[in-house]
Amino acid sequence: MRTYYPEIEPYDTGMLDVGDGQSVYWETSGNPQGKPVVFLHGGPGGETGPRHRRAFDPAKYRIVLFDQRGSGKSLPHASSADYDLSVNTTWHLVADLERLREALGIDRWQVFGGSWGSTLALAYAQKHPQRVTELVLRGIFTLRQSELDWFYEGPAGQIFPDVWEQYVEQVAVDDRGSFIKAYHRLLNDPDPAVHLPAAVAWSRWESSAITLLPHPELVDTFTDPRFALAFARIENSYFVNKGWMDDGQLLANAHLLRGIPTVIVQGRYDICTPPVTAWELHKALPDAEFYLIPDAGHSFDEPGILSALIEATDRFAG
Repeated sequence: MRTYYPEIEPYDTGMLDVGDGQSVYWETSGNPQGKPVVFLHGGPGGETGPRHRRAFDPAKYRIVLFDQRGSGKSLPHASSADYDLSVNTTWHLVADLERLREALGIDRWQVFGGSWGSTLALAYAQKHPQRVTELVLRGIFTLRQSELDWFYEGPAGQIFPDVWEQYVEQVAVDDRGSFIKAYHRLLNDPDPAVHLPAAVAWSRWESSAITLLPHPELVDTFTDPRFALAFARIENSYFVNKGWMDDGQLLANAHLLRGIPTVIVQGRYDICTPPVTAWELHKALPDAEFYLIPDAGHSFDEPGILSALIEATDRFAG
């Protein structure tokens, strides 16, 4: 079973002006002359961290991490009351990826993404297939309405009823016809006494349900007020707006990816992004390698998932 490469530090960092008053944080680590790979974090609204560098052989890869608009070290941060969510969409992020690739002087790169990162990876690769050497995807999420309904509107709450109850309690009984829409109103209320508890409850629900076994430290990270507010606001905005895509668009356009070597890694007991979506993507891309990890949920660092991901990056390193 494979595990993380040793800890490393970036050899270069910066802030890239991507327009709309937004600057995204980026870093490169590993081998400056190595095979380029870009890591796409989850959420939307999550962030990168030191452990994400460690999924790649630092002697063979030029490892690019960046924080998507409004999150992590990127500025402005979406926890700010005046953050403009209208300039944070799927297609803004796809364009940001191209700007970053060009700014770093990279011709083609491997694209590695999990959860929302898999959504963004698919959207980017379908728009710019000539720029992608390989796709490594984990916890497949394509932002279809059926996927949103499963996790945010009730069914998944039958598996985690204790945490679901806390999520539900934030919403008035009369507003429970759509929790995503109700949370949109709460998260955009100007009163911190309204939007902050809603953000924490949204983020607690997600972080409590993404690992096979409880992970209290992860929940603590997600429920930190600054992180929770940015994460919940960005994520909810994407969901209310259906990712600015037609329902099922990424699966329908999967044929555009044929010819790009692809690895799909999915936890059998992933409650956040159930395996059916990964299976449907594999059916649409029959040449992709498909790994259904029997003892894992959703999280990137669950042992079986992490091992399969690192095995994939090692094979693609050449």
